[in-house]
Amino acid sequence: MKRLWLIGIGLAMSVVAMAGDSIAVVEQPRKLSWLRRTIRGFSYIDTNYVEPQHYNWSVMAQTTHTYDIYTLRTSRTSDRQSVTFAPSPNVKVGPYFGWRWIFLGYTVDLKNLHLGSNSQKQEFDFSIYSAQIGADLFYRRTGSDYKIRDVELGSGIDTRMLEAQPFDGISVGITGFNLYYIFNHQRFSYPAAFAQSTMQKISCGSWMAGIGYTRNSIDFDHAKLQEMIDSKLENGVQLDSALMFNSVKYYDFNVSGGYAYNWVFARNCLFCASLSMAMAYKRSKGETANAKPFNFDFNNINIDGIGRFGLVYNNMRWYAGTSAIIHAYNYRKSRFATRNIFGSLNIYAGYNFGPRQKYKKKKQ
Repeated sequence: MKRLWLIGIGLAMSVVAMAGDSIAVVEQPRKLSWLRRTIRGFSYIDTNYVEPQHYNWSVMAQTTHTYDIYTLRTSRTSDRQSVTFAPSPNVKVGPYFGWRWIFLGYTVDLKNLHLGSNSQKQEFDFSIYSAQIGADLFYRRTGSDYKIRDVELGSGIDTRMLEAQPFDGISVGITGFNLYYIFNHQRFSYPAAFAQSTMQKISCGSWMAGIGYTRNSIDFDHAKLQEMIDSKLENGVQLDSALMFNSVKYYDFNVSGGYAYNWVFARNCLFCASLSMAMAYKRSKGETANAKPFNFDFNNINIDGIGRFGLVYNNMRWYAGTSAIIHAYNYRKSRFATRNIFGSLNIYAGYNFGPRQKYKKKKQ
């Protein structure tokens, strides 16, 4: 595709509270119904620690770098075989326009501008950052423009001739979501680091807990890889039978816990680091080269990880910064294992305008 569109959404409040402004934690009027108090509670913050957004509108320019690394390997320790694939990083640039909690944007894939419009890559990322609850939804289809980044075919075998070689025999799809709850949500603000819709005034952290689901699919032409090995190496190396499959699908159900910290190291300047570890239950199904069922029954528990990092300057009118989200997933069986690391790096700058009514009155 010559152009890729991407919708990026940063929420300063949860969707259920999107019509109201974030306000300080105060005693709630008794007249409010239980349901209304519950809904409004999603956006309550302590203004001694967090400053709500003062403007309704925003314009922003953003550059997005995406990356993906996939490793297939045998699980045994002696004469282990492994192959690591990774495409060249994608760079997309585009404008965004926002109203309070929502940003809509259109980005252009700079790589495909000169490579033509036949790319099979598809990406969609949707993130929610409210005071209490956050969520990531992702959909990726990687195309087939991978390169071999690292190869191990057994002890004493020189595989340098295979490294950096283009390989179009693998295609990966990733679909899933992560939903998490922020415990210290009144004083710690995720939106301040990743949605620029609030300002963290005092350094603060919070524990988090969440759940998630991921579906990975791999289409792998092992015969094409064997042909490349035969053409580049002269010692008759054969792929292990554990790597000789046509396709496989993995299903991941996880429960996660982690910690995030906002460090206000200077006026209007914030650095955020967040790490969550997940206990994940895996199951899978696939096919071998002869199309018979290849039961990768990963009925076990693995450790996955999600990291988020942000560096922001925000004086409420102008803002600029960078943010990164990294996902790491591991799958392991007695004979076969995979590791997938993917994520994105954003660099952005923007301008807020159109003061909210309550802040207009204060200025007057």
